[in-house]
Amino acid sequence: MLSIVQQDHLTVKSELKYLNQVQQWFEDFCLQNLLKLGWSESQLYRLNLALAEGFTNAVRHAHHALPPETKIDIDLCLWADRLEIKIWDHGKPFNPDAIAEPEPGTLQVGGYGWFLLRRLVDRVAYERGTDGRNCLLIVKYGLAE
Repeated sequence: MLSIVQQDHLTVKSELKYLNQVQQWFEDFCLQNLLKLGWSESQLYRLNLALAEGFTNAVRHAHHALPPETKIDIDLCLWADRLEIKIWDHGKPFNPDAIAEPEPGTLQVGGYGWFLLRRLVDRVAYERGTDGRNCLLIVKYGLAE
Protein backbone atom coordinates (compact mmCIF):
# COMPACT_ATOMS: atom_id res chain seq x y z
CA MET A 1 0.00 0.00 0.00
CA LEU A 2 1.32 3.41 -0.97
CA SER A 3 1.60 6.13 1.63
CA ILE A 4 1.37 9.90 1.37
CA VAL A 5 4.76 11.47 0.59
CA GLN A 6 3.74 15.06 1.36
CA GLN A 7 0.55 17.00 2.00
CA ASP A 8 -0.59 20.55 2.57
CA HIS A 9 -3.80 22.46 3.27
CA LEU A 10 -5.02 25.98 2.52
CA THR A 11 -8.24 27.74 3.52
CA VAL A 12 -9.30 30.94 1.77
CA LYS A 13 -12.42 33.06 1.57
CA SER A 14 -14.69 32.61 -1.40
CA GLU A 15 -13.40 35.54 -3.45
CA LEU A 16 -11.62 35.53 -6.79
CA LYS A 17 -9.00 37.93 -5.43
CA TYR A 18 -7.50 34.93 -3.57
CA LEU A 19 -6.75 33.03 -6.78
CA ASN A 20 -3.18 34.41 -6.92
CA GLN A 21 -2.57 33.28 -3.33
CA VAL A 22 -3.92 29.82 -4.14
CA GLN A 23 -1.73 29.49 -7.22
CA GLN A 24 1.39 30.77 -5.42
CA TRP A 25 0.80 28.28 -2.59
CA PHE A 26 0.49 25.49 -5.18
CA GLU A 27 3.64 26.60 -7.03
CA ASP A 28 5.59 26.62 -3.75
CA PHE A 29 4.40 23.08 -3.02
CA CYS A 30 5.49 22.02 -6.52
CA LEU A 31 8.93 23.58 -6.17
CA GLN A 32 9.49 21.87 -2.83
CA ASN A 33 8.15 18.48 -3.88
CA LEU A 34 7.13 17.68 -7.44
CA LEU A 35 10.05 19.13 -9.39
CA LYS A 36 12.47 17.23 -7.14
CA LEU A 37 10.63 14.03 -8.04
CA GLY A 38 10.96 14.64 -11.78
CA TRP A 39 7.55 16.05 -12.60
CA SER A 40 7.76 18.29 -15.66
CA GLU A 41 6.95 21.98 -15.92
CA SER A 42 4.25 21.02 -18.42
CA GLN A 43 2.55 18.71 -15.90
CA LEU A 44 2.71 21.39 -13.22
CA TYR A 45 1.27 24.01 -15.57
CA ARG A 46 -1.70 21.75 -16.37
CA LEU A 47 -2.25 21.02 -12.68
CA ASN A 48 -2.10 24.73 -11.81
CA LEU A 49 -4.63 25.47 -14.55
CA ALA A 50 -6.91 22.70 -13.23
CA LEU A 51 -6.60 24.11 -9.70
CA ALA A 52 -7.44 27.61 -10.95
CA GLU A 53 -10.48 26.29 -12.83
CA GLY A 54 -11.70 24.35 -9.81
CA PHE A 55 -11.23 27.28 -7.43
CA THR A 56 -12.93 29.82 -9.69
CA ASN A 57 -15.83 27.40 -10.27
CA ALA A 58 -16.28 27.06 -6.50
CA VAL A 59 -16.36 30.86 -6.11
CA ARG A 60 -18.51 31.65 -9.16
CA HIS A 61 -20.93 28.74 -9.14
CA ALA A 62 -21.00 26.80 -5.86
CA HIS A 63 -20.75 29.90 -3.67
CA HIS A 64 -22.50 32.46 -5.89
CA ALA A 65 -25.38 32.88 -3.40
CA LEU A 66 -23.20 32.59 -0.29
CA PRO A 67 -21.29 35.36 1.53
CA PRO A 68 -17.67 35.96 0.48
CA GLU A 69 -16.56 34.91 3.98
CA THR A 70 -17.61 31.35 3.11
CA LYS A 71 -14.47 29.23 3.24
CA ILE A 72 -12.99 27.12 0.48
CA ASP A 73 -10.62 24.41 1.69
CA ILE A 74 -7.93 23.00 -0.59
CA ASP A 75 -5.91 19.88 0.15
CA LEU A 76 -2.84 18.65 -1.70
CA CYS A 77 -1.80 15.02 -1.23
CA LEU A 78 1.31 13.80 -2.97
CA TRP A 79 1.50 10.01 -3.19
CA ALA A 80 4.37 8.03 -4.70
CA ASP A 81 2.37 7.60 -7.93
CA ARG A 82 0.07 10.66 -8.09
CA LEU A 83 -0.94 14.11 -6.90
CA GLU A 84 -4.45 14.66 -5.59
CA ILE A 85 -6.02 18.10 -5.27
CA LYS A 86 -9.23 18.36 -3.29
CA ILE A 87 -11.27 21.57 -3.39
CA TRP A 88 -14.06 21.67 -0.80
CA ASP A 89 -17.08 23.98 -1.25
CA HIS A 90 -20.36 24.60 0.57
CA GLY A 91 -22.64 24.95 -2.46
CA LYS A 92 -25.61 22.92 -3.53
CA PRO A 93 -24.59 19.57 -5.04
CA PHE A 94 -24.84 19.04 -8.78
CA ASN A 95 -24.04 16.28 -11.21
CA PRO A 96 -21.23 17.39 -13.55
CA ASP A 97 -21.83 14.33 -15.75
CA ALA A 98 -25.15 15.94 -16.72
CA ILE A 99 -23.26 18.79 -18.40
CA ALA A 100 -23.20 18.26 -22.15
CA GLU A 101 -19.73 18.26 -23.67
CA PRO A 102 -19.35 21.11 -26.17
CA GLU A 103 -19.51 19.97 -29.78
CA PRO A 104 -16.49 21.01 -31.85
CA GLY A 105 -17.21 24.18 -33.82
CA THR A 106 -20.30 25.11 -31.80
CA LEU A 107 -20.94 27.52 -28.97
CA GLN A 108 -22.81 26.74 -25.79
CA VAL A 109 -23.33 28.51 -22.49
CA GLY A 110 -21.40 26.84 -19.68
CA GLY A 111 -19.79 23.45 -19.35
CA TYR A 112 -16.38 24.37 -20.72
CA GLY A 113 -14.68 24.28 -17.32
CA TRP A 114 -15.67 20.68 -16.65
CA PHE A 115 -14.63 19.74 -20.19
CA LEU A 116 -11.26 21.46 -19.67
CA LEU A 117 -10.66 19.76 -16.31
CA ARG A 118 -11.20 16.32 -17.82
CA ARG A 119 -8.64 17.09 -20.54
CA LEU A 120 -5.98 18.47 -18.18
CA VAL A 121 -5.74 15.63 -15.66
CA ASP A 122 -6.20 11.87 -15.35
CA ARG A 123 -9.24 11.81 -13.09
CA VAL A 124 -11.86 14.34 -11.97
CA ALA A 125 -14.76 13.66 -9.61
CA TYR A 126 -17.25 15.91 -7.83
CA GLU A 127 -19.03 14.36 -4.87
CA ARG A 128 -21.01 15.35 -1.81
CA GLY A 129 -19.16 14.61 1.44
CA THR A 130 -20.74 13.28 4.60
CA ASP A 131 -20.14 16.68 6.23
CA GLY A 132 -22.42 18.45 3.72
CA ARG A 133 -19.60 19.93 1.65
CA ASN A 134 -18.79 19.09 -1.95
CA CYS A 135 -15.36 17.85 -2.98
CA LEU A 136 -13.82 18.39 -6.39
CA LEU A 137 -11.14 15.73 -6.68
CA ILE A 138 -8.41 16.33 -9.29
CA VAL A 139 -5.87 13.53 -9.83
CA LYS A 140 -2.73 13.42 -11.98
CA TYR A 141 -0.66 10.24 -12.07
CA GLY A 142 3.10 9.91 -12.05
CA LEU A 143 5.76 11.03 -14.38
CA ALA A 144 4.32 10.02 -17.74
CA GLU A 145 3.67 12.92 -20.07
